[in-house]
Amino acid sequence: QVQLVESGGGLVQAGGSLRLSCAASGRTFNIAVMGWFRQAPGKEREFVAASRWRDDSTYYATSVTGRFTISRDNAKNTLYLQMNSLKPEDTAVYACAARTRPGNSYIVKSGISYDFWGQGTQVTVSS
Repeated sequence: QVQLVESGGGLVQAGGSLRLSCAASGRTFNIAVMGWFRQAPGKEREFVAASRWRDDSTYYATSVTGRFTISRDNAKNTLYLQMNSLKPEDTAVYACAARTRPGNSYIVKSGISYDFWGQGTQVTVSS
C-alpha cells in the first residue's frame, strides 16, 4: 500500500502562484508514475500532469502547459506541482495519485489507471 497526503492548496488571486506537495509513504518503491488530477464542482475529474519514474518523462494537460511544472524529490518521496499564472478556471480540488506500472503517455493521463489516491487539496483562484 502507498499513502499519499497533499498540501499547499489555498486561495490566490488570478495571476498568482501556488506550489502543491504530495508526500508518499508506505511501499513507495513500487511507484512507477505519480500524477496530479483536479476536479471542479459539477465537472468530471481531469488530468493535470504526471511524472514517470523510470525515465523522468513528464506529461501535461494542454490547459496547464507552460504554466504548471511537475517535479519530485526522490529523497523525500514527495511530488510537487508548481502552478504559476493561475486562472479562475484552475479552481478545483487537486489530488495526487500513484500507479505501480509505468504505462504509456495515454495511460498515465487516465485517472482510472492509478492505484492510490490522496484526499485532495482545494485550490481557489479569485478573479
